[in-house]
Amino acid sequence: MKFDTPAATNPIDQLKVIGKPADRIEGPLKTSGQAPYAYEQHEAAKNQAYGVMVGAAIAKGRITRMDLDEAHAAAGVLAIVTAANAGKLGKGKYNAAHLLAGPEVQHYHQAVALVVAETFEQARAAAQLVHVEYATDKGQFELAAVRDQGKEPKEELPDVKHGDFATAFAAAPVQFDQTYSTPDQSHAMMEPHATLAAWQGDELTLWTSNQMIAWSVGDIAATLGLPKEKVRLISPYIGGGFGGKLFIRADSILAALGARLANRPVKVALARPQIANNTTHRPATIQRIRMGATADGKLTAIAHEGWSGNLAEGKVEVAAQPSQLLYAGENRLVTMRLAPLDLPEGNAMRAPGETPGLMVLEIAMDEMAEKLKLDPIQFRILNDTQVDPVKTERPFSQRRLIECLQTGAEHFGWDKRNATPGTRREGRWLIGMGVAAAIRNNLLVKSGARVRLERDGKITVETDMTDIGTGSYTIIAQTAAEMMGVGLEDVVVHLGDSSFPVSSGSGGQFGANCSTAGVYAACMKLREAVTTKLGMTEGDAVFADGQVQLGNKQVPLRNAAQNGAIEAEDSIEFADLAKQYQQSTFGAHFVEVAVDAATGEVRVRRMLAVCAAGRILNPKSARSQVIGAMTMGVGAALMEELAVDKRLGFFVNHDLAGYEVPVHADIPHQEVIFLDENDPISSPMKAKGVGELGICGVSAAVANAIYNATGARVREYPITLDKILDSLPTMI
Repeated sequence: MKFDTPAATNPIDQLKVIGKPADRIEGPLKTSGQAPYAYEQHEAAKNQAYGVMVGAAIAKGRITRMDLDEAHAAAGVLAIVTAANAGKLGKGKYNAAHLLAGPEVQHYHQAVALVVAETFEQARAAAQLVHVEYATDKGQFELAAVRDQGKEPKEELPDVKHGDFATAFAAAPVQFDQTYSTPDQSHAMMEPHATLAAWQGDELTLWTSNQMIAWSVGDIAATLGLPKEKVRLISPYIGGGFGGKLFIRADSILAALGARLANRPVKVALARPQIANNTTHRPATIQRIRMGATADGKLTAIAHEGWSGNLAEGKVEVAAQPSQLLYAGENRLVTMRLAPLDLPEGNAMRAPGETPGLMVLEIAMDEMAEKLKLDPIQFRILNDTQVDPVKTERPFSQRRLIECLQTGAEHFGWDKRNATPGTRREGRWLIGMGVAAAIRNNLLVKSGARVRLERDGKITVETDMTDIGTGSYTIIAQTAAEMMGVGLEDVVVHLGDSSFPVSSGSGGQFGANCSTAGVYAACMKLREAVTTKLGMTEGDAVFADGQVQLGNKQVPLRNAAQNGAIEAEDSIEFADLAKQYQQSTFGAHFVEVAVDAATGEVRVRRMLAVCAAGRILNPKSARSQVIGAMTMGVGAALMEELAVDKRLGFFVNHDLAGYEVPVHADIPHQEVIFLDENDPISSPMKAKGVGELGICGVSAAVANAIYNATGARVREYPITLDKILDSLPTMI
């Protein structure tokens, strides 16, 4: 199905199942421990062995010698995989570094070996007996030191130059110029990267934890030199990803190589301390914001320049991207520079670009509002735009940022905020409020599905879409139930298998809208097949309550399949609407904090998110997505930072003891308001996504609240108490 005209009224608009706060259909399996994650696929293959990865002990250089004798002689050892016996390996499209090092080492904890043994304990013990000698090369491990070496990624992200920024900025009556920084951050998902691999002749099956099935099948095939059709990837349950499982990692390739060498199935899970350095992370940024405005607050010039670092084949963090679209302004400069670093690969993490970009831009907006003596919300509303500021001929399909800000202000009690920092106290606590706008683009990706009407009247859905804890199973079931006129209990959903039709996958906030639109397309084909079978070919049949009705004729849906199941398959393909309209989601975040006037301790007391994100397919799971994202935003604001050893080139706090994330005690009551919105430009579902919008801007709202409470303006994340203490007002 090609989606090339705005969606008209369609079966989804009945809203009998779609739009209802349904419980997750796989919830009972997960809460009872019956949903098998990758490492728990105990029955998937017989006679499983265990692999433990050995990571490089240097950040850059070469392996000069490996002594495996002691490890080979250890109890239970079946095989040891190294570059010497792995055969010729390629490199996948989505990896900046090779997943198995040798002899070159590109980053710390890059895999250098896999020890395979009868038990996990034996493999772990033997891995300690692998002795590796290295020749170390000098590396670059600090972004600030190589910032000036940053280059424009011209082919991928050329500079945006609109109007004449330099002239407009110089002429502006009110000017602003500040530099900010955000640190390296870890995905810190609950489930580690894990894979079970089994060979059947020359065919490979991987049970793994992966967000994008089709991408990863391609990369596995390219790395191992296999035809794609010889690779099957199964990933039905995923314990969190946040972008860290978009691509295959070392666990998948090592498990496959180990299984081939040991001639039996092998499972591999990366130990928690290995994940931060072996896999990917959100890279650190340095960002400079310049703004020029008229005396009454109209922006005339905006420049957002961003720097990040990565390995030679890595990508830039697109932190400056939000400044292309969020606010009006005739003169604009948006640049991103990629500098060479020898740290582990930086790559996508929840809302890449927008998250670190808005951490900075939305502080700058507050700082500029203060210079202009304007309320921060008033300043943002004053500079709203209903068209793409760079391509002014292109309107937004929907843009309700002003309504998000106004609704949130009223609900949160913004009128009680004192604009003078450090003036509201409750005993020893200084109280402040902060706000930030949010934007996340609505990406559109082709997505397919197969649906089947079974003889008992139930509907089966098959698609390689994944559920990373987001509720994909449920919204896909809701879509099929709505389209085919059955109850949610009459739909069976199978996900995460490369033998199913290729979907959008889970990432970029596009999964919910695109995957359900693919199911919609397949269901439209199935409806046609059913009505043809029932002889209802003239007019529009109504599917409801397990019946198919056309005029005065009404027949049970199951009758169409009484002689055998009926199957249909299709995909949604997005045409030129995305070029004609700018499609984005918008929101506003409000935060209240209390700061201890003596110690600088920050406690978040209240949070509110107001979201305009198209039709909300399931308010319950959507709210879960947003409050989870808000929680991550608090972590990014106050505590999350991968500490770099700048001598040896690795992340020091590489486990959940050292890498701090918010816990229940850190997070207060969170409220979420979804504006009633349908976007017919987006898809037949008229939906978008909220999973990444929920984090965008949160950290800046926390930072702005801290400033309002204390007068301490911190431009270097995370905002730890040592950065606040010197600015605290004197205790009375």
